[in-house]
Amino acid sequence: MTWFIIILAAGVMLTLALSMAYVLGWANKAFHVVVDPRIEQVNAALPGANCGGCGFVGCNEYAEAVVAGEAPVNKCPVGGVSCATALANILGIELEQSWPVRAVVHCGAHSADRKLVNEYRGEPTCGSMNIISGIQGCTYGCLGGGDCERVCDFDAIHVIDGLATVDYDKCVGCGACERACPRHIISMVPFKGEKVVVVACSNHDFGKEVKDVCKVGCIGCGLCAKGHELFAMHEQLAGVDYHKFDAEHVAEIESAVEKCPMHTIIYVGKPSETQLKPLPEEDLPDRIEPDFHTTVDSSEWHG
Repeated sequence: MTWFIIILAAGVMLTLALSMAYVLGWANKAFHVVVDPRIEQVNAALPGANCGGCGFVGCNEYAEAVVAGEAPVNKCPVGGVSCATALANILGIELEQSWPVRAVVHCGAHSADRKLVNEYRGEPTCGSMNIISGIQGCTYGCLGGGDCERVCDFDAIHVIDGLATVDYDKCVGCGACERACPRHIISMVPFKGEKVVVVACSNHDFGKEVKDVCKVGCIGCGLCAKGHELFAMHEQLAGVDYHKFDAEHVAEIESAVEKCPMHTIIYVGKPSETQLKPLPEEDLPDRIEPDFHTTVDSSEWHG
C-alpha cells in the first residue's frame, strides 16, 4: 500500500510538471515580443552615461527610440560625433551635419557687479532663493546658489565669485544644469567653432532699470543689432541667432562686440590667442609668500 501511494504521488507530480511545461511553452510563443537586434547594438555603442541629455530616461530607452525612428542618432551629447556616426552605421542611414551643444550662462555679473538688496540667510540653493523676493536687485541674474554645480556629473560648472561658470574642457552638453536653473538663464548652444559669442544677460528691463541693479547688464541700446545681422533685439534684450551663426562670424562681429557699452557680449569656449598672450608677460615675483590673512582679522568685535 505504501509503495502504491508513493508511485501515485510521483505520477501526480510528473503530470503537473508536464502540464506546467506545456503551459509555459505555449505562453512563451503566445506572448513572445520580437526585439529588434539593432537595439542591443545601438545600446552597446552608446557611452552608458544615462545622463538624460538626449531627453530620454536612459541610454536603453534612447536606443529603442533611435531604432524605432522616433529620435535622431545625434542626440547623445556625451558620445558626440563619433557616437552618432556609429549609430548611423548600425542603422544604415546617412549622418547629417551636426554640432556639439554646450551650456551657456546668460549672465555675466559677478558678486561685485550686482546690487544686493537684502542678505539671504535661508537654505543656500537657487530653488529656495528664487522664491524669496528682495534678495537681488536684478530678478533675472544668476543667484549663485550652485544648483547647477550639484547636478553636473562631469564637474563642468562651478560658482565662481557668485556666478555660474562653465568649464568647456569638461562640459559634454548633457543639459542637467539647464534643467536645474530656476531662472532659466542657462541654455544649450550649438558650438560650430572653438568658441561662440554670447549675450551674457537675461534682463528684459529698460536701460535705466538695468543700470540701477547691474554694472554689466544689457541696456537695450541696439548697437550690436545695427552692427551685424546675427544680433537681434527682443524686449530690450539683445540676442544671437545661433542658426545663422558660424565659426567665420567670430571675426566678422568683432566690431559689433566692441561697440557694446556695457561689455555684455562675450566669447565663451576656447580662449583666443589674444586672450592668452598677456599671461606669459605678467611680472611675477621670484618667490610667492603665503598670505594667512582671513576675514576674522578684519572683523569688528563688540561687547
